[in-house]
Amino acid sequence: MSTVGLEPELTLFDVTNLVVGAIIGADIYVASSLGAGFLGPASLLVWVVAGIMAVVLALCFAQCAAFLPRAGGPYAYAKEAWGPFAGFVVGWSLWLAEWVSLAVFPVAFTRYLMFFLPDLGLMWQVAVKILFVAFLIVTNILGVKAAGRTNDVLTLVKLAPLVLFVGIGLIYVILNPTVAASNFSPLAPFGIANFGTVLVLVFWAYAGFEISTIPADEIKDPGRTVPRAIVLGISIVAVFYLATNTVLFAVRNWTQLALDVAPLASATHAVVGANPALSLIAGAIVGIGALVSVAGSDESGMIGTSRLGYALAADGLFPRIFSKIHPRFKTPCLGIIFQAVAALIASMLGGLSMLIATSVFFMAIAYVATCGSIFSLRGKGVKPQFRLRGGLVIPILGIVFCIYLISQCTVTQIAIGVSLLLVGVPMYIKYSPKKEIAELKNALLSREHVLKRMRRQEERFLAHVLMHLKRLYRRAKKSSREKA
Repeated sequence: MSTVGLEPELTLFDVTNLVVGAIIGADIYVASSLGAGFLGPASLLVWVVAGIMAVVLALCFAQCAAFLPRAGGPYAYAKEAWGPFAGFVVGWSLWLAEWVSLAVFPVAFTRYLMFFLPDLGLMWQVAVKILFVAFLIVTNILGVKAAGRTNDVLTLVKLAPLVLFVGIGLIYVILNPTVAASNFSPLAPFGIANFGTVLVLVFWAYAGFEISTIPADEIKDPGRTVPRAIVLGISIVAVFYLATNTVLFAVRNWTQLALDVAPLASATHAVVGANPALSLIAGAIVGIGALVSVAGSDESGMIGTSRLGYALAADGLFPRIFSKIHPRFKTPCLGIIFQAVAALIASMLGGLSMLIATSVFFMAIAYVATCGSIFSLRGKGVKPQFRLRGGLVIPILGIVFCIYLISQCTVTQIAIGVSLLLVGVPMYIKYSPKKEIAELKNALLSREHVLKRMRRQEERFLAHVLMHLKRLYRRAKKSSREKA
């Protein structure tokens, strides 16, 4: 039995829950209306396509995990397939992707705050971003962990506003079917020329499916459980995303959505506009839920990014400051401070769409390497721990999808991405000869720490609710058996 309380053999429900928890965070609050100004209501189709792409790429990760059942993800796969430099490039691109994603959340937080303070000036916006990042630095360095009951409350704060929004929206649609139908006309006011642009922005909301790389020996019948959990988990996420976005477009015209800085809060406020007091309360609930979710997701992302830099430093590929541990709080303090300040600067320079698309560009680099490493690992005769159906068709599709994502980024986004990737080359030349910091690497990649990270995924957002439903089901089943 693991010391972190996970069962030795994870069931289909457990792995599905991990996939759901890895994907869903504050993304729906951020990305919900980004396609409105490019495709109109037709952007709903993009959420389906992005979900399919996420399934294929997650299956590629699962294949790599079968060949190389160890922590490290794309970094470990590329290093094993093509050597240390390839591993560094992929690890560096992952770090950049996570770093840029961190920069998204101060922007999103400020936008939702402006729902309450619409006249917030530029200097005050900068001040809010600084305070937001400073708060995250302190909490991450202190290593504060919410207790179980606190986490339950925070989960409700994050999820309840979305449930409220969908519920109010459905009532509005039932009472105003003509208005709701008219909001979907025209379905594609600009045609589908911007489909790729929207796909890049929406795909960002599905990032996190890499959780499929959990150790196979923790999963019952991994050859069947892993692919089924991936398809089921991402399908749950896609339905959740589609339900929220369909209601959003039904209750608010796409021309308004394209201009909203806080789309879900603004839509909720507008739906119950006939009652000013109720409108203000409902909009405030959704807005506060968004603020809490954005802050929570950024904190979670900061933890993950600091640990990635920690891993690269442990391999001797990053400056040693990234592996500097605070003597009291046992957290990579200097790495946390550096990445937070860098993300703050990026949030000042880039807009929401630019930051998301740039992050996806870096993700696609890491993902295409993961897909390609399958061919190299097969060619080296590495015996997989378990086999998945699909053979080489899945990684080929994955490569095609990644190349398409990269091709849909703008010239500016690609230029920024390539420039930042090249910055890593002299870093590799300087640090690659260094010896691995064995103690740090073992601490990061040990079985216990991997399982702890898995356990945290079960405590995120929608996954937390699913986990409680499972517990209720077990209790009811046990109770019925005792009565019998």
